[in-house]
Amino acid sequence: MSAAGAPFAFVGPAPDRADALRDDAAALAALWPAAGVLVVDREGRTLAQGDAPWLATGAALGDALREAASFLGLDGDGRGYFALPLTALETAGHVPPGDLDRIDLRAAAAAFSDLHVRLFAHARALLHWQARKRFCGVCGHALAFTRGGHQGNCPECGSTWYPRTDAAIIVAVTDGERLLLGRQASWPAGRYSVLAGFVEPGESLEDALRREVMEEACVAVTACHYVASQPWPFPASLMVGFRAEAGPAAPVCGIELEDVRWLSAREIRAGVAAGTLQLSPPLSISRRLIDDWLGEHPDDPRA
Repeated sequence: MSAAGAPFAFVGPAPDRADALRDDAAALAALWPAAGVLVVDREGRTLAQGDAPWLATGAALGDALREAASFLGLDGDGRGYFALPLTALETAGHVPPGDLDRIDLRAAAAAFSDLHVRLFAHARALLHWQARKRFCGVCGHALAFTRGGHQGNCPECGSTWYPRTDAAIIVAVTDGERLLLGRQASWPAGRYSVLAGFVEPGESLEDALRREVMEEACVAVTACHYVASQPWPFPASLMVGFRAEAGPAAPVCGIELEDVRWLSAREIRAGVAAGTLQLSPPLSISRRLIDDWLGEHPDDPRA
């Protein structure tokens, strides 16, 4: 959960992305001197001071670095924000203060304000795409980034490229009395979560949900209902959250999970209290789905 108390990370008050300004070079130049510039390193971490990102101003960095920066948008007061790779800063001879921390997005989600978290999430995902989409997928020529860093243009074949977002479903499946939870082998001991998976080409969200639950747990979903969505820039996903109903069939692990099981609300609470069960961290929509279900089962009679 973000410092300002959003229900999960990356969904608090959003800056105005000001799409109309991305092609307005004069407007971006006017915003640059007073703008806050968020710096991101190769590992996707930003420079920070305590519970806030370190924001250089455009005036302090100079006009030359404006060409290497990507436009993130405006806050409620009309101040502009840009993202800049740390490598560009260092190449230009700027040395950040030595007392800064480097903080990743998960840690920032628990410390930064909602505005700064949203800016960091945008910056991290956008710069990750730019770093990994430097060449045209059609002809292999180097791309030129325009529209404030949100479009890649190939000067050779004329192809146009945009940042990608990978859709994934995440679902709390219940048989009415129990919740279906699974774990991957790579997770910390005792960590369980609701099921999730990426949407494949040609699938609806509902089709992907039914397929993933069957593949991961051999459980047939009978109905599903949308709950909420969460940007998940690790590096570029959108988690689409659902509730689903299913019959009480015994789950069977697919190849992606180490374990999957039905658990009653009493079993979940007892496991958490005993330290034998860990749930998803509060920054994630998966925890929201679990907590919402638990909130509907305060007096579970099942052992």
